[in-house]
Amino acid sequence: MLNKTVTVFVAALSSSLLYAAPQATPDAAQGAPAAAPAGTGSPMTPVQRADSAPQGSLKNPYKDDDADVVAAGGKLYLSYGCNGCHGGTGGGGMCPPLTNDTWVYGGDDDTLFRLVAYGSQTLQGKGYSRKAQESVVGPMPQMGQLMKTDDELWRILTFVRSNYHGSPECKFGCKGS
Repeated sequence: MLNKTVTVFVAALSSSLLYAAPQATPDAAQGAPAAAPAGTGSPMTPVQRADSAPQGSLKNPYKDDDADVVAAGGKLYLSYGCNGCHGGTGGGGMCPPLTNDTWVYGGDDDTLFRLVAYGSQTLQGKGYSRKAQESVVGPMPQMGQLMKTDDELWRILTFVRSNYHGSPECKFGCKGS
């Protein structure tokens, strides 16, 4: 009974986040007008960007020491409800933390972008597999269909990187994972 209750709760929470998030994303949360990151061409949704880019080619145009981008990414992280599963600064909750050495599918920019854009089930359908395990594992929903532009996702990922507290050599994925 407990397992069924947890499953229903997670499904309800995911559903409420998916339907509530678009209304909670004011343009001011970005800290700048929605625009394509440098070198990526015209603005696209995250799913459009992932679909149009060869695997392994997506690179975050922002650095995690850019305070303005990190602040804007933090606001977007909260407005899209990422904190509901991953905690306020990415330290974890009912889903894996985003601040340690464990990157479930890999820690490179391309993989993280696609994971958030597609969600874990679609990502697996595109040939990606788990490289690591966490004690708390829930499916990642398809957040790329909610975000207005790929720039929003890059800013969120910049915020996540800025909160990383694991081994420096694993910030973008550990060797062998």
